[in-house]
Amino acid sequence: QVQLVESGGALVQAGGSLRLSCLSSGDTFSNYAMGWFRQAPGREREYVAAITARGALPYYADSVRGRFTISRDNAKNTAYLQMNNLRVEDTAVYYCAATSSKTYLMQGTTYPYWGQGTQVTVSS
Repeated sequence: QVQLVESGGALVQAGGSLRLSCLSSGDTFSNYAMGWFRQAPGREREYVAAITARGALPYYADSVRGRFTISRDNAKNTAYLQMNNLRVEDTAVYYCAATSSKTYLMQGTTYPYWGQGTQVTVSS
């Protein structure tokens, strides 16, 4: 079992930056790949980024590649999402998720463990 708690969401102007954190507790954090997803009002949940248990091979959605960076610190049981050059269309609730799977990390159904979400609002 893994419990996840996101933090770092805020209201920010377009072009600004935020760093989201996802603190894990319970089972050994380094056993799990981590993903970030987001959901805007009236829209389906969308994949954002994922990283393997060892911190290798980060994957990004096309919409955030080059602007967002996923990372993790296994010593701190924490995953991060650094978001730069934010756009109005990045406004959403952001969720972190954990999985012991090594494949299909871009699919939400791969992840059995989810945080409660943190709101990111980007104003123009």
